[in-house]
Amino acid sequence: MSRKVVFKTYHQNQLSLIPPSYDDLVPKNHPVRIVNTIVDHLDISTLEKSYKGGGTSSYHPRMLLKVVIYSYLRNIYSSRKIEQALQENIHFMWLSGQSKPDHNTINDFRGKRLKGKFKNIFNQVVELLAEQGVLSLKELYVDGTKIEANANRYTFVWGKSIKTSKERIRKQLKELWSYVEKVYAEEQMLPNQPDFEEIDPEKVAQTIDTINEALKDKEVDKKVKQKLNYAKKNWPKNLQKYNEQEAILGKRNSYSKTDPDATFMRMKDDHMQNGQLKPGYNLQASTNNQFITSYTLAQTTADTTTLKDHLNDHIESYGQTPETLIADAGYGSEENYTDLEEKNIAAFVKYNYFHKEQRDKKHKENPFHPDNLFYNAETDTYYCPMGQEMTKTRTYESKTKNGFTQEIHRYQAQNCCGCPLRGSCHKAKGNRIIERNHNLLRLKQKAKNLLLSEKGIAHRKRRCWDVEAVFGNIKQNMGFKRFMLRGMEKVTTEIGLIAMAHNLKKFSVI
Repeated sequence: MSRKVVFKTYHQNQLSLIPPSYDDLVPKNHPVRIVNTIVDHLDISTLEKSYKGGGTSSYHPRMLLKVVIYSYLRNIYSSRKIEQALQENIHFMWLSGQSKPDHNTINDFRGKRLKGKFKNIFNQVVELLAEQGVLSLKELYVDGTKIEANANRYTFVWGKSIKTSKERIRKQLKELWSYVEKVYAEEQMLPNQPDFEEIDPEKVAQTIDTINEALKDKEVDKKVKQKLNYAKKNWPKNLQKYNEQEAILGKRNSYSKTDPDATFMRMKDDHMQNGQLKPGYNLQASTNNQFITSYTLAQTTADTTTLKDHLNDHIESYGQTPETLIADAGYGSEENYTDLEEKNIAAFVKYNYFHKEQRDKKHKENPFHPDNLFYNAETDTYYCPMGQEMTKTRTYESKTKNGFTQEIHRYQAQNCCGCPLRGSCHKAKGNRIIERNHNLLRLKQKAKNLLLSEKGIAHRKRRCWDVEAVFGNIKQNMGFKRFMLRGMEKVTTEIGLIAMAHNLKKFSVI
């Protein structure tokens, strides 16, 4: 028996006696309501003061802040797509009160109005979440990840290239002067030799003029004339450009021409972790219970040199020092351990070869390794496996790239000649020499005791799913792998919006 198909009726032109409210169309527990409620409780007075009176009326910064945060929560990062959502999406219409700012207004608010002011807004939200008991500011899990900059991958400046170019100019100047000396070989009145050490635009221009003056009335090789003409026209100008580029570089090795604040870093692209150099920023994040508590951006590729500034930023933001900090081996340096010790923070921070020490039996059983040599602290003497004293011969200081001073002690054996264990002990020609940093050894032992404790093992297990899961969510679930803005200040604001969106999205599902 056939059955009659019945379709639900719909009338596009049907009018309602009472038009529906947007509020009725937004579910009570929807994330957009959480964004609305939390932003309504924030103090944005500093943001409001950035507006100047006069002229036409402005969109309220609180409304724009809600829209931008919710856009990032919904993985919408383009200002044009945000503009489109404000015209088509019911949740955006409800949140904005049907205001429809265009993409220029949205981009201006995000890139200029929030610049330097969003960090305070983010900190307020974190403190609200801490009051709710969903996170703690006393226990931090720290890690870093690299995010690509909004910059051309193929227009770059390398510090080594600048040094090479300067050295080439110095070398060619000396060659030109050697030619002058050959021309004056049979004469006694050789012109005064110019200074080739200072390679700056003025000095090089003077040197070229000196060479031209010396060869003024002489018969000069055609190729030398061409080189001098080229040098006079281009070298001072090029050196001026090199000086400007070095000023932008600072302590970095490279930067992008389209975003000078971005540094070229090796990114992990595929499942085999085969990457290529791309302009980017090194995001440092502290988390607790998978909520981001603080974030900073660094222009260096290594995490080691970023921890101190990142931690100081956290303390300055919240006015309190964390009790515990957990991080991987990328942060295990003497400078970081010392800073954490001075701040009285329990440092569950791995160091290089921590895992190798636990797993590699060869390291533990190798009697010739410096770590396994017997040390007499009272006499400050090491003893080799044959029982021979290794006395201290020198103490010197070494500075890291950050300017941190390390004290290194050198010890040398008295006589290794004829020792039956020499082939296994060392391969140097003379007596064996070892160098030891006693302060670093002490700090590493302290860290090792903490890491191998019951609490340390629990922290190490948790770190993997606490902070690394946050980066996975940002890059995979939120699809944020490349910045939309350019410049350190604007990019810092943008990553703050991402961090805020991550926190509120997680809070909405609790």
